[in-house]
This record gives sequence, structure tokens and C-alpha cells, in this order.
Amino acid sequence: MDYKVILYIVFTFISAYGISGINFNNIIKKEKVIEARVLVVIISLSLGYLLTNFTIDFLNLTRIL
Repeated sequence: MDYKVILYIVFTFISAYGISGINFNNIIKKEKVIEARVLVVIISLSLGYLLTNFTIDFLNLTRIL
């Protein structure tokens, strides 16, 4: 299960990097900077979790691991 933790960390950083390219200025109010950062963290963690589970399920389905 050690590879699972590594995948969680890697995919969370990849999703945070990808989300950093999105301009949230039109969506979030100007006074809500902290809330926007919390939203980015939550989205990054969620995408990291989903990508990790998809990858593990896909590898288990194809019997690579």
C-alpha cells in the first residue's frame, strides 16, 4: 500500500499545478481571497483522490500490478 500514498501525493500536486492555471477572478468575489484558496485546495485534494483511485482500479483491472 506504499505506492498508494505516493500516488495520492503525486496526483494532488499535479492537480494543484493544473488548477493554478485557472483564473478564478471572475468567479470569486474580491474580498474572498482565503475562501478561494481553500476552494483550490479542496479541488486539488479531490482530484488527487479521484485520479489515484482511477489509476489503481485501472491497473488492477488490467492486472499490471
